[in-house]
Amino acid sequence: MQMGPEHLVIAPIVIPLVAGALLLFFDDRERRLKASISALSAAALLAVSIALLRISHYGDGRVAVYLLGNWPPPIAINLVVDRLSAIMLVLTAVLAIPALLFSIARWHGAGPHFHTLFLFLLMGLNGAFLTGDLFNLFVFFEVMLAASYGLMLHGSGPFRVRAGLHYIAINLAASLLFLIGVALIYGVTGTLNMADLAIRIPQVGEDSRMMLEAGAGILGVAFLVKAGLWPLSFWLPTTYTAAAAPVAAIFAIMSKVGVYILLRLSLLFFGASAGASAGFGSEVLLYGGMATLAFGAIGVLASQSLGRLAGFSVLVSSGTLLASIGLVQGDITAGALFYLVSSTLTISAFFMLIELVERGQDAAANVLAVTMEAYGEGEEEEEEEEEVGIAIPATLAVLGVSFAVCGILLAGLPPFSGFIAKFAILTAMLNPGGLGEQGVITPASWWLVALLIFSGLSALIAMSRAGIRAFWAPVDGSVPRVLLIEIVPVAALLLLTLALTVQAGPVMRFMEATAGSLYAPQPYIDGVMEAPRAVPRQKGGEE
Repeated sequence: MQMGPEHLVIAPIVIPLVAGALLLFFDDRERRLKASISALSAAALLAVSIALLRISHYGDGRVAVYLLGNWPPPIAINLVVDRLSAIMLVLTAVLAIPALLFSIARWHGAGPHFHTLFLFLLMGLNGAFLTGDLFNLFVFFEVMLAASYGLMLHGSGPFRVRAGLHYIAINLAASLLFLIGVALIYGVTGTLNMADLAIRIPQVGEDSRMMLEAGAGILGVAFLVKAGLWPLSFWLPTTYTAAAAPVAAIFAIMSKVGVYILLRLSLLFFGASAGASAGFGSEVLLYGGMATLAFGAIGVLASQSLGRLAGFSVLVSSGTLLASIGLVQGDITAGALFYLVSSTLTISAFFMLIELVERGQDAAANVLAVTMEAYGEGEEEEEEEEEVGIAIPATLAVLGVSFAVCGILLAGLPPFSGFIAKFAILTAMLNPGGLGEQGVITPASWWLVALLIFSGLSALIAMSRAGIRAFWAPVDGSVPRVLLIEIVPVAALLLLTLALTVQAGPVMRFMEATAGSLYAPQPYIDGVMEAPRAVPRQKGGEE
């Protein structure tokens, strides 16, 4: 069988699946071995994801399709890589490596099977970004959620358990809605292949249109729960606050799974080529996103703890993305994709930084305290050995600079990538017809402009207040002990936002090409429906 780039498409699923299953055969006390295997797997994922990103950007944008079982489309279970899915794969791998490194210092020993759960979470995330049919989207969605349940409860403690149980209940309800929506869509169209659905949905008769849109609406609610749309977001700030630092860092991309699916399916199923259903649900995304943005900004202002501030910052990010998608305009979507990458990197770094900052404020909250509850008193001496590396010098200065950079990024101030992303969105909204052309700025756009400015001001006020409290007027003057392996992941993510700033031009051009392919999905549809089956080699090497 010929080996082409299509065979690389399944690697982001196979690598964490095999590595996570392999780690189950090792005792939990073999922590360094497990950590080494996890780190190598994450590095391999990053290498494969970058290779797929290059493949997807080849020429005018290649769509690589892997047909599981070598069945013809649309019967085959297919995995599809285009520019958008490749971006999400790279972003997931980029977040996974710092989160794993951060966990090695202390957190990976606070409960059983941390690395296996982490790798299975990566498998579910990558599968959700790669799958080309709704049923397997549900399968990978459940794999991701099942692993996140274990990670959410990692470290135990009453606050974490209570928040974790709420998180599980909400997501089980969302999964039920997911199944109902998929069943209704299948009942009307007779297929779950996304590309095939894009062909059949415009052909659905008026007598079945209501059932189709009901299924799409129920399916959308399930994704909006994960994306954190207000008022479905009541669970998110508490859950993210309660999670362990490296877990919250990788959870930063989980809300973006809902955003990714909504962006993908809304334009593929109900884009300009969908006839009467064109624009279906866009107003819900627009006004719901603005409500989420306002709610998140108010929550940021009201937050008295750094953890809740970060949790509400996730809602601000989700609200900005959902409202931008709801405007259904290519250049706004391009700016939103830039913002998605920048905000996810920032929030992930901020969750890890929060633990380091708060460690000096309240010694009783040190993460080593969870070990006695998870393993018993006999493990205390082993935890001392788990501190990998040395403590950094000038701790408060390093933490202060990192905190200031996070504040600038969350507020969207120049010169960092957060400002560039918001500037790109605002420019597209205020120039709807392009520079030098006549265009109409809708009242909703003006409201979104005001909310974006308000959210940035809220983040600036909240971060300034928290920074003064943490660094200038701390209740406890003790300097936290921060290990090099803990601060390096934070610094690496912040440096990536700096790289986004420096390379903003090429990155924005890539985002514009990605948005263009989403609004003109015919190459995606043709790539899936015309994907060639693998041809086995004959004896003697001839095909």
